[in-house]
Amino acid sequence: MRAIIVEDEVPAREELEYLVEVYSEIEVTHFFDDGLDVLKFLQEHETDVIFLDINIPSLNGMLLASTISKFTKRPYIVFTTAYKEHAAQAFELEAFDYVLKPYDEKRIAAMLSRLESAFKRDQAETMLPETQLNSQGLQREIPSKASSRINLKKNDKIIVTDANDIYYAIASEKVTLVYTHQEEYTMPMSITEFDSLLPEDLFFRCHRSYTVNLTKIREIVPWFNQTYMLRLKDLTVEIPVSRSKVKEFRQIMHL
Repeated sequence: MRAIIVEDEVPAREELEYLVEVYSEIEVTHFFDDGLDVLKFLQEHETDVIFLDINIPSLNGMLLASTISKFTKRPYIVFTTAYKEHAAQAFELEAFDYVLKPYDEKRIAAMLSRLESAFKRDQAETMLPETQLNSQGLQREIPSKASSRINLKKNDKIIVTDANDIYYAIASEKVTLVYTHQEEYTMPMSITEFDSLLPEDLFFRCHRSYTVNLTKIREIVPWFNQTYMLRLKDLTVEIPVSRSKVKEFRQIMHL
C-alpha cells in the first residue's frame, strides 16, 4: 500500500512518517508541501492513500481533496490538521478519516489499522475475476508463493537469479534497486512488491526503504537510538535497521 504525505511543517511530517512506519506496512513514497505539486504528481502517478494537511500553500487541502474526489480511481484521503471546523466538509468529500494535531499515537494506530483493513477488503473485491473455480464450481484463490528463483531485469534482459545471490534491495522512487555481489538491477516495482517475491526465511525488511538478505550479514553495528547498521559480506555498503524494526530484528537474530 503506497502513500504520500502532504504537510508543510517538517516536524509534523516527520512525526507522521514515523507513526506510519511503526504502526503499519504502508510505504510512504513521496512528500509534498504544496497542493499544486500534489496535483501534478497525481496526473502521472497513482497512490493508494494521501495524508493531507489542510493549511498548505497554492491549493489548500480542502480544494485539493475536492478535486481528487472527482477522479475515476480515488485514493483514500486522511486529513491531518489542527482545525476542527472542517470535519463536516471533510466527510462530505468522503474522506477516510480526519485526524487532529497534535497527534495521539493510539488514535493514529487505530486509524492505520482500519485503513489497511479497508484497503485489503477493496483489493479482494477488485481481484475476484482473478480467482479460479474448483471442481465443485466454488471460487478458490490462486496461490502466490515466493520463489527461490527471481527474475531480475537489466538492459532489457531478464536474468534468472538464485534468491540467495541477492544481497539487498533499496527503494528508489518508482523502482527498486537490487544488488548481488557484483551487479545492480532495476526492478519496475515498489520495494513492497519486490519483497513479496522473496523467500521469507532469507530476507528481512529492516527499513521502509531496505530489504536485506540475512545470510549476507557480516557485522551488526550498534547505532543511534538503539538501532543498528548492518555490514554485509563482500560489500562495503551499510544497511540501516529502523527503530520500528529493531525488536523484530533482535528476535530473528537472537540478540
